[in-house]
This record gives sequence, C-alpha cells and structure tokens, in this order.
Amino acid sequence: MATKKYTVTLPEELAEEIRQDVGSGGFSAYVTRAIERQRERDRLGELVARLEEEHGPVTDDERAAAEAERREFERYFTEQGAPAGQQHPKAS
Repeated sequence: MATKKYTVTLPEELAEEIRQDVGSGGFSAYVTRAIERQRERDRLGELVARLEEEHGPVTDDERAAAEAERREFERYFTEQGAPAGQQHPKAS
C-alpha cells in the first residue's frame, strides 16, 4: 500500500508514551494500526445500526443466550487445548 505523510496533533503525553513503547521507527505503524481498528469498529457500529433498524434491537434474552454460547465454546476449546479456528462439535 502506498503511504503519504500527514501531520496530526496528539496530546504530547500520549504520543511520548507510545513512542517509548514502540520506539521512533514504530510510531507510524502503531498509529496506522490504531486507525485501522477504529475504522473496523465504526463499520461494525454502522452494521449493527442497520441490522437493528431492520430487525429491531437485540433483546436481553438474546444477549444472554449469545454469551452462554460464547462461554460454552471457550470452555470447550480450553478443555480440548484446541487451536484457534478448530470447529466445535455443535457447529457442524
């Protein structure tokens, strides 16, 4: 991907903390990754808004069921020592 230099203003303390953590050569890469993550979050937020407009908001019961299923998957993979991405038996 082509790159272009931009000037941004950041709080000095925050910028210096990042620079200390990543070194001077890693600063731009760090900021790039942070912007990419924020764009992903923004797009996910837009998707959620569209889906809620179409189907209505997620109910507390639906959230609880999804959380229970997430915990079940996590427990299964922890117990099995399964590598990430391995299919859970219930998912087949």
